[in-house]
Amino acid sequence: MGITIKTVGVIGAGQMGSGIAHVSSLAGFNVRLHDLSEDRINAGLATINGNMARQVSKEVISDAARREALDRIQPAATYDDLSACDLVIEAATENEEVKRKIFTNLCPSLRPDAIIATNTSSISITRLAAATDRPERFIGIHFMNPVPLMQLVELIRGIATEDPTFEAAKEFVAKVGKTATVSEDFPAFIVNRILLPMINEAIYTLYEGVGSVDAIDTAMRLGANHPMGPLQLADFIGLDTCLSIMQVLHEGLADTKYRPCPLLVKYVEAGWLGRKAKRGFYDYRGEKPVPTR
Repeated sequence: MGITIKTVGVIGAGQMGSGIAHVSSLAGFNVRLHDLSEDRINAGLATINGNMARQVSKEVISDAARREALDRIQPAATYDDLSACDLVIEAATENEEVKRKIFTNLCPSLRPDAIIATNTSSISITRLAAATDRPERFIGIHFMNPVPLMQLVELIRGIATEDPTFEAAKEFVAKVGKTATVSEDFPAFIVNRILLPMINEAIYTLYEGVGSVDAIDTAMRLGANHPMGPLQLADFIGLDTCLSIMQVLHEGLADTKYRPCPLLVKYVEAGWLGRKAKRGFYDYRGEKPVPTR
């Protein structure tokens, strides 16, 4: 029997969660947005409003569509406020322990037929599903960042994910205007299995003194036609997220080629996490970004 999704819950009102809420509401879904505090939820709603306003200014959507979409998003202070959701997407920090705790606490508040999804970019779907009471209704729906602009969504089945769950997720992705690609449940899936080792190698290139931040990013922008250099991209993703994904690859595949660069570890330990911390491989505290090395 087919599963109809009308109301979508999103756990996490940060960059990824607000983006998922954004595209879901524009596609006509009712959205319930949850985070740890009212302030975080309000910040997420403000981000969505600002991003939609930019779409209006660029004539991507109408102002009427923006207002209607915002009306479809409601704050969810507790997990119980997600009880009417047909699909709940977790978009919390890339930490397995945090995600498992969320799922354990979330399940009692949901209907038995509700689907749970994770936006993880690297962690085993099968392991995360084991923290729920419905592994057959659990799936990975990995949006790319920034969600409103990026076309791709990776769909990842756990070992127990049933066909109706997969088909419902695929239909949801199509309705929000994205293109789905299917990955097997291996560490970091497809995109980050390829992308993050490239970024890690760029950091090794900096660490070993082969080139400066500016030289490396310029080389890849102009020499490989990348829209942004790998170190700039690392800052955009978040260096803590980059390190987490490399650790998942290194531990999950037991291959030294995935060893996180010591310089990446040092930056994260210093709290230089990229754009969100105002410092990473670039310093963002001035009028324009300046390389830190």
